[in-house]
Amino acid sequence: MGIAGLLVLASGLAVAWLLGRGFDAGPWRFLFSGGERLLSPAELARYTGAEGAPGLYLAVLGQVFDVQRGHQHYGPGGAYSVFAGKLVGRFYDENGTPTEALKQAKAVIEEGLKFKGQNGEKKQFPPCNSEWSSTRGSRFWCSKQSGGVNRDWIGVPRKLYKPGSSDSHCVCVRTTGPPSGHLDSTEHSDRGDLDNPNVQEYNGCHPLADSCVLD
Repeated sequence: MGIAGLLVLASGLAVAWLLGRGFDAGPWRFLFSGGERLLSPAELARYTGAEGAPGLYLAVLGQVFDVQRGHQHYGPGGAYSVFAGKLVGRFYDENGTPTEALKQAKAVIEEGLKFKGQNGEKKQFPPCNSEWSSTRGSRFWCSKQSGGVNRDWIGVPRKLYKPGSSDSHCVCVRTTGPPSGHLDSTEHSDRGDLDNPNVQEYNGCHPLADSCVLD
């Protein structure tokens, strides 16, 4: 099991804990190559990865995972061995039908992923510094700390639009290197994120100035 898998499982455990479910009774749904079946708590408890155990299973949000490939993490002595062969949450009924608890847990996870996405966007497009005065109007500018995001580039002010929306806000955009999402690319126009379709220049401002004053 790779790092991404570990993160998914860890986030599931955290959600279950936050929902106050703790360790309790099943049954739990196990998906395998031949289909799926329900496992009782007694059955799951056998799959601890210890010597003589039939395997190494972990249940997260009512779903049973075969984590044998992550034995160093979930097997005896591993950092997450306390969870092996145990149950987290109450997300399926005795017929294997998802419960309201599972819907709530998924909603929490979706909110967490949304928040993570927002943080990723903020790193790519840090908010501008801004000020207003009655004599000069609005001023937007970029620095290596603007928007509370420390970085090794300054960038230039641009209007960032969300797809399908006419609303925008000022962000700092990288002007050199490959575009975000292709940082390892060796073939690029050396314009950073200037060509991102969701950013737009401010009228009356130099396209490469790190400060922009609007009346």
